[in-house]
Amino acid sequence: MSILPEGEDLRKAIKWIDEILQDKTDKSISELICEASLKFDLPPNDQEFLFRNFTNKN
Repeated sequence: MSILPEGEDLRKAIKWIDEILQDKTDKSISELICEASLKFDLPPNDQEFLFRNFTNKN
């Protein structure tokens, strides 16, 4: 049982990806999303959300 509210890991992943992007990384959005998915243990539907929103943003 997690003490974090539902969706907290997704919010942390979004913030983490944004911070990495601001540092002008050489990694692609796809690489960052895959790393964030592992780091924050995101389910597939959250991964899809990240792909949709970050790829439409750029």
